[in-house]
Amino acid sequence: MSKKAQKFEGDPNTTGHEWDGIEEFDNPMPRWWLWTFYATIIWGLLYTVAYPAWPLINGATAGVLGWSTRADVAAEIAAVEEANAPMNARLEAADLTAIASDSELGPYAVSAGSAVFKTWCAQCHGSGAAGAKGYPNLLDDDWLWGGSMEEIHVTVAHGIRNEDSDEARYSEMPAFGRDELLAKEEISQVVNFVMSLSGEPQDVSEVAAGAEVFAENCASCHGADGTGDRSQGAPNLADAIWLYGGDYATLTETVTNSRYGVMPAWNTRLTEAQIRAVSAYVHQLGGGE
Repeated sequence: MSKKAQKFEGDPNTTGHEWDGIEEFDNPMPRWWLWTFYATIIWGLLYTVAYPAWPLINGATAGVLGWSTRADVAAEIAAVEEANAPMNARLEAADLTAIASDSELGPYAVSAGSAVFKTWCAQCHGSGAAGAKGYPNLLDDDWLWGGSMEEIHVTVAHGIRNEDSDEARYSEMPAFGRDELLAKEEISQVVNFVMSLSGEPQDVSEVAAGAEVFAENCASCHGADGTGDRSQGAPNLADAIWLYGGDYATLTETVTNSRYGVMPAWNTRLTEAQIRAVSAYVHQLGGGE
């Protein structure tokens, strides 16, 4: 049984709580603390009235001051766009092939293009533009549709195999296996032949037969020597650079079911100046022609 705490004359009242003989004095809070607490409550209420605060179904209360972080950012963007307007006008009017040699316009285009690339293109081509499986490496000189400034500009502006632009780059490889255009043994033969163009085939004995299959079914796009045709977007099969992979299993999948990569048309999302800037940026990465 707990022992009742001893109370002395002058002691304040207790809270009424007791534990093992220990009681808590009911001392009032310091006045300075109370006034500070009340001030924070008043400040909080005034803040929610003055600034955006209370969430509603379709937004939040705007606040009587009308302050908005979105508006501030929009104003900053507008100011930057206004400052860059003269250079963007020059960029839009310049000949594409002359941009790189212009001492002012060239560096500006590359810098602006880098920002555009990191915002819109890096998701597929990587932050360093080295690409990934199914997404071209923009650092090398292997181009499906050409690597000149003009060709890159067209590709960026209109995209590839999309439904957004009537001028989109377009090519379609037949699904030789899925559509029963070639038998399985013929697919194996042509895959071994293609592998032999840049490396070692899986089965050397199938290369000769594969050359015949290639000549009859593939050479019209990829060329008799397999070096490709950029006007059709047909890749070079003899340089050991592969978009999806050059091993036997991957090539068999490609020949059997085809590939159909899509790139959006950016002329509906970016300004002409931005398209030219990102084209200049990609062109100077190392593989531009």
